[in-house]
Amino acid sequence: MAAIDADAHVLETERTWHYMKGSEREFRPVIVSAAGPGDTVSEYWLIDGRLQPKSQNVGQDAPRESREMEDIEARIRHMDELEVGVQVLYPSIFLRPITNRPEIELALSRSYNRWLVDICEKGKGRLRWVAVLPLLSMDRALEEARFAKEKGACGIFIRGLEGERRLCDPYFFPLYEEASRLNLPICVHSATGSFTVHDFFVREPGFCKFKLAVVGAFHSLIFDGIPDRFPGLKFAFIEVSAQWIPYAIHDLAKRFERLGKPLKKNLLKDSRIYVACQTDDDLGYVVQYAGEDNLVIGSDYGHADTASEIEALRRLREKGEVDPAVINKILDDNPRALYGL
Repeated sequence: MAAIDADAHVLETERTWHYMKGSEREFRPVIVSAAGPGDTVSEYWLIDGRLQPKSQNVGQDAPRESREMEDIEARIRHMDELEVGVQVLYPSIFLRPITNRPEIELALSRSYNRWLVDICEKGKGRLRWVAVLPLLSMDRALEEARFAKEKGACGIFIRGLEGERRLCDPYFFPLYEEASRLNLPICVHSATGSFTVHDFFVREPGFCKFKLAVVGAFHSLIFDGIPDRFPGLKFAFIEVSAQWIPYAIHDLAKRFERLGKPLKKNLLKDSRIYVACQTDDDLGYVVQYAGEDNLVIGSDYGHADTASEIEALRRLREKGEVDPAVINKILDDNPRALYGL
């Protein structure tokens, strides 16, 4: 049976920015070395006057040439060893806020997307990608979404907060309308695009600034009725496990009850929402709330954090916690439906 890794990563390199043209080249990220934790020397990207992590959160259980897409054949061979048929690729550098300048964001996202186009064209159908959009300039974001769809993208990357906006902000409605038309899911990945939140939680390990931003986005999108407003749109919530779903649904049910309207019984399915689970989730319990048609799983390939498990897909099958038919859906049917594969 095929297995689809719904959340794998690429680690950007200097090659990522070779697609910048003309005046865009002045915004090309530069690699610098600086003191890191414990007086170690780490590599960073210097972008718009700020240092962004480069050599941190790198998974050593995947070869460097595979993590950085230097050798795509090696990446595919490693996927074969892991019994993975398809990987859906997410970025690394964009998990944090990068810049408040639209022209820099545009140059970075355009170059990144064209790098991914070339990678996936060499991937023999085994590598698919989620596009990064210049959301500070919505008209250019819609253009880039159309380009991405034409070039084979299977989703749109977005963070739990974008700038100082929540995802239920009407500012994003043109994007949701276009994503519906293009049949591209909005993929809310563990990340924040807010400098305010990121810098406030600068010394915490990532739970508040990255994870909770995404859980909060789920709650606000449902509470504000965004799935009903855009009935053709799919959402995914990636790399925050799925253990929070019962809590969020319980809270929403109470709030909807106060408003005198019941919460949808099959909330995720009726709202076209997918959530990436982890092997250490209590899946039997989660499935009672999420249903069996709206869970997917990812390995976080290339990274080394609390969501990273290089053999997650194989272990989910071996764990035997829920019915094998449900496992088959999580590994194949559900991500295929989410990403339109």
